[in-house]
Amino acid sequence: MKILVACEFSGAVREAFKAKGHDAWSCDLIPSEIPGKHYCGDILDIFKDFSIIGGKPKLIVAHPDCTYLTVSGNRWMNSKYSAKFPNRQQQRYHAQEFFMEMINAPIDQIAVENPIGVMSTFYRKPDQIIQPWQFGHPETKATCLWLKGLPKLIPTKIVTPEYIIGKKDGKKYSPIHYMTAKSHGKDINRKKERSRTYKGIAEAMANQWG
Repeated sequence: MKILVACEFSGAVREAFKAKGHDAWSCDLIPSEIPGKHYCGDILDIFKDFSIIGGKPKLIVAHPDCTYLTVSGNRWMNSKYSAKFPNRQQQRYHAQEFFMEMINAPIDQIAVENPIGVMSTFYRKPDQIIQPWQFGHPETKATCLWLKGLPKLIPTKIVTPEYIIGKKDGKKYSPIHYMTAKSHGKDINRKKERSRTYKGIAEAMANQWG
């Protein structure tokens, strides 16, 4: 069937569905890291004209930007940061609207993922929260899934989570968050690296939803 993976530059989910024989497309404002069927542009363009990807998809897996939606960004909404981030409230509002565009897409089966954030109250609580360590990756990264016409993902390979202890604060960090911390240099694209879908999760989506 035709699959559309929204807001994905890595090609991870697209390629997992492709490997199962589906006509899988990805879409993002930047080019795909892996060659394949990819629309470089606004996902809303596709919603207006499905002929862009050769027809209406049966399933969409969407990864809307979480920059202004995650709870870790709530502190920037404090009035003391208003001079530094004067448009933060408006940016969050637009991010919420875009999220709802994914939820309300005219498609039979929809999965929208995001970290724990404001959409749990602005919209509703997610249908499930998954972790990479439930799918073969020893990382902790709580990911919410809002589902329409799809079953909850069943863990495929539960492993023991691994942590890195911070040298200065002694706190436990998931490797992905520790290795992309600001202390490791400005050359790391933290947003990009942290937004990638783990292979085990992508394969579970393709195997269980495809």
